[in-house]
Amino acid sequence: MDISDIKIRKTIAEGRLRAIVSITLEDTLAVHDIKIVQGDERLFVAMPSRKDDNGVFRDIVHPISPGARQEIEEQILDAYSRHLAIAEVEAQTV
Repeated sequence: MDISDIKIRKTIAEGRLRAIVSITLEDTLAVHDIKIVQGDERLFVAMPSRKDDNGVFRDIVHPISPGARQEIEEQILDAYSRHLAIAEVEAQTV
């Protein structure tokens, strides 16, 4: 599976939610509202979800295998790190 594009749509400085991300898979399918969340021990990626009638959040889109989840998470977190580094450099040059 090829992630052909990753867009960091919004970054958040406070709270556990760090960013909202969109990805494009193989130039054919876009997945929006992926969240980067600060967990107790590390950052992790949360797939788009919605609350069902019982108040339980359910993923709308998610990887089927652990390997696919790891690959997607690594690429998203890498893009997020690069985004933060670029933002820091830009802030220092202003």
